[in-house]
Formats: sequence, C-alpha cells, structure tokens
Amino acid sequence: MDIKHYMQTLGSQARDASRIIAAADTALKNQALLAIAEAMSGGRDRLLAANAVDMQKGRSNGLEAALLDRLELNPERIDAMIEGLHQVAELPDPVGEVTDLQERPSGIKLGKMRVPLGVVGIIYESRPNVTIDAASLCLKSGNATILRGGSEAIESNRAIAACITQGLAAVGLPEAVVQVINTTDRAAVGELITMTETVDVIVPRGGKSLIERISADARVPVIKHLDGNCHVYIDERADRQKAVAIALNAKTHRYGVCNAMESLLVAESIADKVLPELAALYADKGVELRGCEKTCALIKSALAASEADWSQEYLAPILSIKVVAGLDEAIEHINRYSSRHTEAIVTEDRERAERFIREVDSSSVMVNASTRFADGFEYGLGAEIGISTDKIHARGPVGLEGLTSQKWVVYGDGQIRQ
Repeated sequence: MDIKHYMQTLGSQARDASRIIAAADTALKNQALLAIAEAMSGGRDRLLAANAVDMQKGRSNGLEAALLDRLELNPERIDAMIEGLHQVAELPDPVGEVTDLQERPSGIKLGKMRVPLGVVGIIYESRPNVTIDAASLCLKSGNATILRGGSEAIESNRAIAACITQGLAAVGLPEAVVQVINTTDRAAVGELITMTETVDVIVPRGGKSLIERISADARVPVIKHLDGNCHVYIDERADRQKAVAIALNAKTHRYGVCNAMESLLVAESIADKVLPELAALYADKGVELRGCEKTCALIKSALAASEADWSQEYLAPILSIKVVAGLDEAIEHINRYSSRHTEAIVTEDRERAERFIREVDSSSVMVNASTRFADGFEYGLGAEIGISTDKIHARGPVGLEGLTSQKWVVYGDGQIRQ
C-alpha cells in the first residue's frame, strides 16, 4: 500500500465530507447517531468476536494489564457505547449558536457564531470505545473525522467502523464523514499529523510517549494531555468517612485510566488517624504504597518514595503518599508535580475549599469528590474526545463545544464605514 497516497485520499474525502456534515441540520445528525446505535446493537456478536481476536493477540504479545483492560469490550461496555450515542443525540447542538450579540454605534449588530473545526484527526491506543466516542462527538459538532486506533485494536475498530458506515448510509450521509484508517502501518500517523491542507486539528489519546511524539512532529495543531498524575488532598478539616471513601475510590475504582489518583496528600495533624485505615483497605486491594518518611513511619508496609514517584502516572495498583504540613504545602506540591489533569480536596471548610479551587492550576479541580468523575460522560457531555491539559481553545474533557470554534458575524442594514 502506498501510505502517502492512501492518507492523502482519506484527507481529500474528509475535507469534502466536512462541508456536507457542517451544513447538516441537527435532526439529520441525530438520526445518524441513532442509526449507528442501532447498527451497534444489532452487531454485538460481531463486535465481541472481533475484540476477542484483539484480546488474544494482546495476551500473546505480552500487552500490559492496564492496556488489556482498556482494550477489552464486553456487553456492559458495548451498552455504554450505545448509551453514549443516545446521550450525544440528546445534547443541544452548539453549531450555529450566536452569542454576545450587541449593537455598535454605527448601527451594525455583531456577535459570535459557533462553527465546526472542519476535519479532526484522532490518534489513540487500545481503547476501541474511543472510536465510537470520537465519531459521535465529531458528527454531532459538524466535523468530519479520521480515526487511527492502535494496532492492538485493529479488528475491534474495523467492526465498529462497519457499524458507523452502516448508520451513516442509513440516513444518506457520506461514509467519509467518519473514516477509520485501515492499516497498522505507523507511517500513516506521520502522514496524518502533517496534512495541513486537509486536517484542521489532531487529538492524540494514549501513553505519554505517543503524545510527546505527536506534539513534537505534528504540523497540524494538537489538543493534548500528556499524562494524568492526579492528586487527592485530605485536609485537616476533612470528614474522615468521606476522606477514606474518596481516597479508596479514586485509586482502586479502575487503575488504567487517566483520572485515577496517583498521589495522595494528607495533612499532618490527621495522618495518624487516616493513613492506617486507608493502608489496610489498600492492602486488601493489593495496592503498593510508596511514601515519604512520615508516611513510612505510620505505614510499616510502605516503601520509601523516590523523587520520581511524585511525578509518576502509574496506571497500576501503586500509590505515592506524602504527609504535608497543611493546605499551603499541598497546593505547592500539586502545582509542582501535577500533570494539570485533576485534583481534589476533602474538607468541610468552605474557605479552604475555595482557595484550593482558585490556586490549583489543573483542568478539573474538585471538592469532596473522587477524581474518577473527571470524565465527559460524568460531566454530561455524553462522551469526550479526550481530556485536554492545554490552556488554549479547550481545557478539561473535550465535548461538543471543544470541537467547535467561533467566528464573528455582523448584521447590517446598509451601513458603510465613514
């Protein structure tokens, strides 16, 4: 296969399709989403069979447990993908919305209209659910998309792509609105991220090495997050029961996800009450603890943490723990070591909570809630294209609005510039 020619063809088709989907009304886009959901519901057996092939290859190739977890499809995850399609169909359509309309002294009226980005290229690893999440959000926001999943999920993504194509055809939309790259050749990625004439933005989802490579080599603008070193800080004025429940859930609900807690900070004045209880619960879950000197004094099974541990995204049953003097040190530690993804404070002191929200520089900051809520579905976005830790254009879970831009619109009645 001539990869350059193949990718240029995909790009050209996507550009043409982007004009069609950008002009589609909300009703047609919603019909397409529901038709894709119906195709997926009817194709469950094919989806599971295709995923079983990928899972077997992954085990044979020694794929890590966290990546196998991301790769796996089961009936519940297929149900969640279908539910996500329905939720996106129910969301308000941002395209065409005009805001900030105001009249100027000249008599003209101007505002900002929300418009699609155009063609969105998405590069991701393992998670086949990203294929449907990305397709649904791009479609609803009026964008064409080119999807490049990891080689380990090729059969799953092909099966999902067939459902998407079936749904698009059912409502008369071109299949090039959503295209899944049908090759595992890595050269396809190199082409996609440099196709400035046909691709408007790249969204990489995966490990840090993938995203660093994309960010370094791309000529197309990139919406990204490098990793998810998320923190929970248990304040001295925390409710102990809430603190234990949140710290346990944030770490052990799922390990191989970017919104799992990787570092726990505990105020020194309550560490001797909270940490032994948490240590017993983590031990039951098989979580390895790595702590500062004060942590190791309170938890005999804890290993001494290294400097690298404070910056680490483990994606595994490993947790770093640091005892801090109080809120000031907690905020300082987070802003130094965090990946700017998600941080939470557990406290009953509203003033401390508000200060934490103001001063912690991350895309999601929470009070008395698990970091696991940092998710497009939980935020009511229906699904997400990714979680951006950038500060420009989109930040946090990127849903429909994050896949649009704005242009100025001016309404006049014959005015001319004097």
